[in-house]
Amino acid sequence: MSTVYLVRHGQAGTRDAYDSLSELGSRQARMLGEHFISQGIRFASAYAGALTRQQQTAEQIRAAYADAGVGFPTVRVDSGWDEFDLGRVYREIAPLLAAEDPEFLHEYDEMREQVRVSQGAHGARIHRRWMPCDTKVVEAWLAGRYPYGGETWDQFRERVASCRLKMPARQENEARQENILVVTSATPLAIWTGLSLEIYDERIMRLAGAVYNASYTILRLRKQQLRLFTFNAVPHLAAPGLCTHR
Repeated sequence: MSTVYLVRHGQAGTRDAYDSLSELGSRQARMLGEHFISQGIRFASAYAGALTRQQQTAEQIRAAYADAGVGFPTVRVDSGWDEFDLGRVYREIAPLLAAEDPEFLHEYDEMREQVRVSQGAHGARIHRRWMPCDTKVVEAWLAGRYPYGGETWDQFRERVASCRLKMPARQENEARQENILVVTSATPLAIWTGLSLEIYDERIMRLAGAVYNASYTILRLRKQQLRLFTFNAVPHLAAPGLCTHR
C-alpha cells in the first residue's frame, strides 16, 4: 500500500499571469517542505504537473529537503496532473454564454474592468476571489452546453483518474510502505478525493473550491483503490495571512 500526499500549488499570480507562484506562494510551499521534514516524512517518489506553478511548488519543497540535508527523489513531470485550462474555457465559452445571458455579460465585463484597474497588483481582491462569472462559465463547460475544442469535463476527469495507473505497484508481500508526493492543483486533487468517496459528478468542484494553497491531502492507494485519510491540511500555515484559496 502506498501513501499519496496530494499537494496543491502555492498561491499563484494574478488573473493575467496565473501560472507562476506569488512571493507568498513560494513561501507557503517552502513552509510545507519544512513541515514534512519536521514530521519525519520521507518520499520514495515525487511527481508534479507540467504547469509552472506546480513545478515551482515542487522545487520549493525539494529545496527545503536539500537545505536540511535530507534525501529527496527526482521530481517526475507528468502533465496528467495539470489543471483544466480555465483560460481556454473563457476564450471559447464566455462569448457564447455572454450572447445568451445578459447577467453573465455584466458580471464578465465587471470582472475584466476590475482586473484592468488593478494594474497587476498581486494584493488586489479581484485576483484572489472566485467571481460569479467564473462559476457560470465553468458550469457551462461542465455541462457541455457549448461547442468547445479543448478537454471536456469527462476527458479531464478521466485523464486525472488514470494517473493511478502510473503509480509504482507494491508487491502484496512487501510490508514496507512508500510515501509518494504529488504536486498538482485544486481540481485534480478534488477528483482523487472524489474517487475515494465515490463522487464522480460536478460535486467535485465543491471540494476543489475548499482547497487551500499549499495544502496536503493524504490518501492510501492499493490496487488502484483510494482511501481518504486527511483532506486539505494546513498546519504549517497557522500564522495569520498565510492561508489562501487563490
